Amino acid sequence: MTTTNQPVNRVANISNLDLVAVAAEKLSSRVNGLPGIGVLYGEAGRGKTIACSAIANKTRGYYVQMMSAWNRKTLLEKILFEMGVKPAGTIPAMLDMVCEQLGSSGRPLIIDEFDHCLKKDGMVELVRDIYEGSQGTLLLVGEEQVPQKMKRWERLHSRVLAWIPALPASMDDARKLAPIYCPGVAIADDLLQRVVDMAHGSIRRVCVNLTRIHEEAMLQAESEMTLATWGDLDLYTGDAPKRRTV
Repeated sequence: MTTTNQPVNRVANISNLDLVAVAAEKLSSRVNGLPGIGVLYGEAGRGKTIACSAIANKTRGYYVQMMSAWNRKTLLEKILFEMGVKPAGTIPAMLDMVCEQLGSSGRPLIIDEFDHCLKKDGMVELVRDIYEGSQGTLLLVGEEQVPQKMKRWERLHSRVLAWIPALPASMDDARKLAPIYCPGVAIADDLLQRVVDMAHGSIRRVCVNLTRIHEEAMLQAESEMTLATWGDLDLYTGDAPKRRTV
């Protein structure tokens, strides 16, 4: 039985957070001459953004989440904003400012949704320029095909020191997430295992279903939830609802 009525940290120490923390330490403490780029990749919903946000807070890193409409100037402006530096003028001038701040601060730069960069040669070359100009630590985060897609740009691909595949949700992850998303309710292992099985590896689906269990427990005035208590109620799987037929 997983008890969830104790005070908790709002960021669960899930497996992927540990993976990113180890990789970040490996990158920041690397021997001179070794490349300084890490790539975290995996299917949507596996908690990559949560893990990277937590590591950014822990390391005082600069975190930006790419948007599809961004161009090179926008990316540089967003990075400088995170650095607390006022953007100035041209793209080359802003690139120099980013490189100088990244190199002198020793903090990592985390670029989430890196898939958007891979759609344009100019964006990929800009990221490589940031690395070459700063010799700092970069963590690039994207979907499961990112390593294969990056092979097109060998000069960036060859500078990756750590490839980090995001792990699927586990029972241990679910136990750590339960106090956050289902506070004050003890969840039996049989129900928690069903949640993990139905999630198909997605941390996001685990969180959604833990919240649903909490809501149902409140409706039933239950402090404990088991598979028997849950009964035949639905769990969220991410699948579209089936069409009803008369």
